[in-house]
Amino acid sequence: MFQVRFHGRGGQGVVTAAELLASAAFREDRHAQAFPSFGSERMGAPVTSFCRIDDKPIRTHEPVADPDALLIQDATLLHQVDLFAGLKPDGYVLLNSARGFGELGLADFTARYRGERFRTVPASNLAMTHLGRPLPGAPLLGGLAALTGVVSLDAVLAAITDRFTGQVAAGNAAAARAAFEYVAAETAELARAAAQAKERERADA
Repeated sequence: MFQVRFHGRGGQGVVTAAELLASAAFREDRHAQAFPSFGSERMGAPVTSFCRIDDKPIRTHEPVADPDALLIQDATLLHQVDLFAGLKPDGYVLLNSARGFGELGLADFTARYRGERFRTVPASNLAMTHLGRPLPGAPLLGGLAALTGVVSLDAVLAAITDRFTGQVAAGNAAAARAAFEYVAAETAELARAAAQAKERERADA
């Protein structure tokens, strides 16, 4: 089972993002569930939602306490909420920010995990470019597809076009594709750098 926890603020589409991820999984003939946490959902208040994906029926309906992946839609929550609680040692983190984890003061924290699984992506900026609104949900799902492969980009795009219509669908889909390409390019660059470092180590041995 692959479990995702979403963190954001009211008005950012946190619940919708979880539902879109579940819809994408359904399209690939997998079982999935998506639901929000209970509590205030007023504009700007912290909101949490959850998604589980599995190849067999999902029996549990508890909040996700030990996520395989975190999608953080608002970087201002980093020092207000314990976003990383329960994150598995080999977990993934995708953060909506134009700055890296080091710039955000999280270098020491990320060093305890697999650094190649921690990514920032300027999701709000991409959404503004393609949608005209700074809603990070769709681009973060595109980034998640690139980072984890838990669902394909095609499934994410299909879920978006099924949920929305017209320019809203087109804008969200374009933002998701742009984020996928952004994360995929960054991942490829990190892989090249790691390979080059290994080659230098062998040459120096």
